[in-house]
Amino acid sequence: MTHAHFPPLSAEQQAASTHLQQHIINEIQRQNGAIPFIDFMNLALYAPKVGYYTGGAHKIGQSGDFITAPTLTPLFAQTLATQLIELLPQTAGYLYEFGAGTGALAADLLNALSEHPSFHQYIIIELSAELAQRQQQHIAQHAPKMLNKVSWQHTLPENFDGIIIGNEVLDAMPIERICLQPNGALERVYVGYENQQFTYKNQALSDKNLFQAALNYFPKAHDIDAPYISELHPTQYAFINTLAQKLTRGAMLFIDYGFDQHEYYHPQRQDGTLIGHHAHHSIHNPFFRLGLTDLTAHVNFSDIAAAACDKNALDLIGYTTQANFLFNLGLLENLANAHNQTDTTDYIQAAHAIQILTAPHEMGELFKVIAFGKNINIDWQGFARGCICHKL
Repeated sequence: MTHAHFPPLSAEQQAASTHLQQHIINEIQRQNGAIPFIDFMNLALYAPKVGYYTGGAHKIGQSGDFITAPTLTPLFAQTLATQLIELLPQTAGYLYEFGAGTGALAADLLNALSEHPSFHQYIIIELSAELAQRQQQHIAQHAPKMLNKVSWQHTLPENFDGIIIGNEVLDAMPIERICLQPNGALERVYVGYENQQFTYKNQALSDKNLFQAALNYFPKAHDIDAPYISELHPTQYAFINTLAQKLTRGAMLFIDYGFDQHEYYHPQRQDGTLIGHHAHHSIHNPFFRLGLTDLTAHVNFSDIAAAACDKNALDLIGYTTQANFLFNLGLLENLANAHNQTDTTDYIQAAHAIQILTAPHEMGELFKVIAFGKNINIDWQGFARGCICHKL
């Protein structure tokens, strides 16, 4: 795909991208010519004011770079609320959302839970002041009567007594790239800048934790056609570990795209899962339009489960596909209840959204739902059928 297929950049976009590029070049020079890919990705996504998520441009929806489930239809949140209503009475009634994006999920959940006596407060934990303002505006427009139930925090609370929700938040965290060479050597992928362009540079993997993780997950050199490049997820692991330590009672529920470790590190997946998103196109060059292109990698759900359960002894409640989870919670029944007539434009649009959410070739199987609990006891309707915990 040539760059002619992409929309031209405004002067403001070009200036922000150039500023970020120079910021990263300066950091590379400061670090003697190369920085680990995880540091590059962190700057590309989160550098103050010019990173992809810290800049001011709209990222989500038809006018952005990608679509998320909550922006497709309010039926997604209404169906998820069925599970939350079971959980809330066994907690202090708090909902915590990470990665709230536009605020669409929050607004729809607030409307769905407006009459529930056990729901106390919706807390959005958001680092970006610009995103927090956008979320507040969206909720004020779409759930105005519930705005007083919402608060924003930019730091973690001392502990959690409630339900933690993260929809497509794990995939937005920076990753390490590791290369396994034909001789069995493990190398850490770095980013340098030479001849007016960013380049990959590999160095021997000396970090003991990363080395052990690579040994645990990567296939053996004699089982693959090396070089073999994939990702490790120390930021995700640390995030889940921290939340699990702070969870005194309640549940953690994450929805994201990814695999168990055996599928993630399949011998034929030789270049990992790193991908960019820009103007609804897939980008395979992570250096393209810096700050204007989302960089993401699939989630290794086995690693997530290890952080929550092996490290912190949370209960693994369930792991299944998004399609199974939504069907178990009555998604189709919610569609029928919301639309009495099946020949209206609203029904057709809602049915199309459900197809995207649940079809195997869309979001239905690539997206997974994983949940952990502590000091709660319910049946968890969302995992009643199709649980695939044995794959973890």
